[in-house]
Amino acid sequence: MNDAILLDHIARLPHARASFKQLVREMGAKGATRKELEDALERLEQRGELVQPRSGHYVLTRLNREYAAGRLVAHRDGYGFVVMEPPIEGISGDLFLPPGEVDKAMHGDKVLARILRIGPQGRAEAEIVRVLKRAHNDVVGEFRVRRSGCFVIPHDDRIRQWIFIPEGLELPAEQKAADRVGAAPVVVKSAEDLNGMIVVAQILEFPTDEEAGIGRVIEVLGHADDFGVDVEIMIRKHHIPHRFPDDVTAAARSVPQRVSEEEIRGRRDFRGLDIVTIDGETARDFDDAVWVDRLANGHWALQVHIADVSHYVRPGTVIDHEAAMRGTSVYFPDRAVPMLPVELSTEICSLKPRVDRLVLSALLEIDKAGEVVRQEFTRGVIRSVERMTYTNVHLVLEGDAAQRERYGALVKRFEMMRELAEILNRKRVRRGSIDFDLPEPLVEFDEFGEMVGVTRAPRNVAHRLIEEFMLAANEAVAGHLEGMEWPSIYRIHEPPDAKRVADFEQIAAHFGYSLGVGAIPVMRHHVTDRRRDGRKINRDMLLVDERRLLVTSRQYQKLVAKIEGKPEERILSYLMLRSLKQARYSEKNSGHFALAAPTYTHFTSPIRRYPDLMVHRVLSAWLDGGKAPFAEQELRVIADDCSFTERRAAEAERELVEWKKLKFMAGRVGEDFAALIIQTAKFGFFVELENLFVEGMVPIDSLPGERFGYHENTRKIVGERSKRQFSIGDQVRVVLDRVDAVEKRLQFSLWEPAPRRKKARAKRP
Repeated sequence: MNDAILLDHIARLPHARASFKQLVREMGAKGATRKELEDALERLEQRGELVQPRSGHYVLTRLNREYAAGRLVAHRDGYGFVVMEPPIEGISGDLFLPPGEVDKAMHGDKVLARILRIGPQGRAEAEIVRVLKRAHNDVVGEFRVRRSGCFVIPHDDRIRQWIFIPEGLELPAEQKAADRVGAAPVVVKSAEDLNGMIVVAQILEFPTDEEAGIGRVIEVLGHADDFGVDVEIMIRKHHIPHRFPDDVTAAARSVPQRVSEEEIRGRRDFRGLDIVTIDGETARDFDDAVWVDRLANGHWALQVHIADVSHYVRPGTVIDHEAAMRGTSVYFPDRAVPMLPVELSTEICSLKPRVDRLVLSALLEIDKAGEVVRQEFTRGVIRSVERMTYTNVHLVLEGDAAQRERYGALVKRFEMMRELAEILNRKRVRRGSIDFDLPEPLVEFDEFGEMVGVTRAPRNVAHRLIEEFMLAANEAVAGHLEGMEWPSIYRIHEPPDAKRVADFEQIAAHFGYSLGVGAIPVMRHHVTDRRRDGRKINRDMLLVDERRLLVTSRQYQKLVAKIEGKPEERILSYLMLRSLKQARYSEKNSGHFALAAPTYTHFTSPIRRYPDLMVHRVLSAWLDGGKAPFAEQELRVIADDCSFTERRAAEAERELVEWKKLKFMAGRVGEDFAALIIQTAKFGFFVELENLFVEGMVPIDSLPGERFGYHENTRKIVGERSKRQFSIGDQVRVVLDRVDAVEKRLQFSLWEPAPRRKKARAKRP
């Protein structure tokens, strides 16, 4: 049954509440079966749109101010928050959980919370009623042998509960080698052998606020300092599927590794064109290939050929189920966890040079202003003439004689690509597309796999031209899908929240900049606070009125241009990015704020992103003249799942890089570094080292010479006597004092030059 119809029905009932028996009777009268109703209620409860305060009674969350569903975010200090899904009007931010409440569930669990009170500025406090969905079936952590027994201490310090391992469950049934280069089986014969090692424990009984959880060891990874164990920990901590089941591997191996004549029949043949792939030096899977030409009418022909993964991965197969569960490939500095088995991702689907490959192609005719005047989508076959790298294309376009001679037949083609990319970029700039050019950290390793530094990842003209071509193809496909009026998946980016814009404006003003939004509009909102004694207090609260906040992507774009090349560019670009929402996938198109695009999707990376594969399936069904292949409800679930797996991958990738930075800096205690202040707080300020992309904190009580205080209104740290100031954007020199392995942070102190000694006056005889 349609979820929207059910939600609308409950919304019209008194207090937006209904019992299951009532819904069976009322929705049954509208043709819904009991099974359809049960499935719909389960879906809506999992998404947090409905909650069950008690069994068999449902409440609509968005119209309720007593209960909320959401994800538990625990803090290692004992308190926590419930991130509401969806948010409740009139409540600002997340629900606060005081110490004691957090132990009723585990970090990441989806919980049902009862709102106890709403305080000033809409801040709310809550208690956990029950766990709706567990986030962890197993945990990775350090095995400890104690007098009271054996325990696994979770590596994630937000999971506060230790897992008790009963006698006889300490050793895994099978001891395997970890999935890392040079790894050998970790052989242990007793619990004492495991003491201090990193293991994975399956949870047999979940912990409560009164009792520890119970588990069994199912995998031994090794010691924390062993090579590659850090990656293994991140994979398991974030529950990233990393081993393909045997049936998936067998299915992938059964796929023929050569394109047959039968498969080519009926496809457009592009094998006579000098089509190329352009990727990084270490890339192994090639999703996209491009070709550009100048037409007789002065327009441009852009061909973007994308691996036809949908030809090989059919809906409902074991490979498809596994790909949907993974959602995306995950890229760590020294290894990748692919979405598809290597037989597909780096072989038959990958657009390798000088072999036939099946593609789904976007053929665009673009005028001198960068507008697409004609577009066509078709199945095709290509034979890439060259596997190009960003570095080599950049050298060709910069006039490197050796590279221009090596790729002589392609030089003219690359020059046309650059010219078209510049036209497309100017078009995006005209409409207000934001282009943050923030440096990406690149972790460097020596020949033994040891980290030797963190540098700025190269970004040159070759990167930009591929980006422009992929953006153009994605946008063209999105517009076509919307015109078809078939359910599909879009990549959306909603406008920023008013409060975040207001916070950014406050900081930008310190540097003399503004987005130009003027005064932040506020409105009066009537709320009711519930006290502990049950009394209700009515009051008015001033909230930022998002409906009257007129901020556009063009305002961001103009500020990006203003600060380009300025000392404060790095910090303001970073803060601007933080003020924006995260892009996500959705079955409903609401546009892309940062790109200033009315419609956008992901089409160009089906080897490594599941939403792209789904878009290929929708487009392929249209090419076949069939009907819409997916219902909107089905796509909503897939879009939500893919948004989650994308965030999971990004968090795991970021956390591993930060951990590697921490271990790298452990050998540099006592050294001094040039740094930039990126954030101030009442307890000190945070710095980023200029050449290493490493962050750390300088405590306020470590500042030399006098007492310093934090001025909230100006976000400055000021000396009480000298009035010496430390502000966001200031350049300082710091000394690394210590590496805190427990809290996973670096602590610095301000470096001060040695004081000059005054010359002693000669004493008179």
